[in-house]
Amino acid sequence: MPARHAWRLPLLLLLGAVLWPANAHADAIDGNWCNATGQKLSIDGPKLVTPYGTRMEGIYDRHGFEYVVPAGEPGAGDKVVMTIFSDDDMELVRGSRPAESWRRCRLPTS
Repeated sequence: MPARHAWRLPLLLLLGAVLWPANAHADAIDGNWCNATGQKLSIDGPKLVTPYGTRMEGIYDRHGFEYVVPAGEPGAGDKVVMTIFSDDDMELVRGSRPAESWRRCRLPTS
C-alpha cells in the first residue's frame, strides 16, 4: 500500500471494531424471571429470591447466576446454574435435571 494511503488501514480496523456485531448475551441476568409452571425468582446482583421465597446470595455474573438450594426447599443441596441467552430468555439447570426455560416476567396489565 502506498504511504499516502497508510491512514486507511487503522481507520478500517477502528470502523470494523465499532460496527462488529455485539456479543450474543443479553445485557444482564438481573430482574424477575418466570417459568411455564408459574414459579418466579428474582435476581439483583448477588442477591436472589428463590422460587420458594428464600432470600439469599449466590455467585453472580452479568450473564449467569449460581446458588445451592437452601435447606427447607425441594432439592435442598442441589446446585442451580442459570444462564441468560437474550433479554427475555434464561436457562436454569437444577442438579442433574434437564435444563428449564425461563422468561422475564411480564408486567401485569389492568
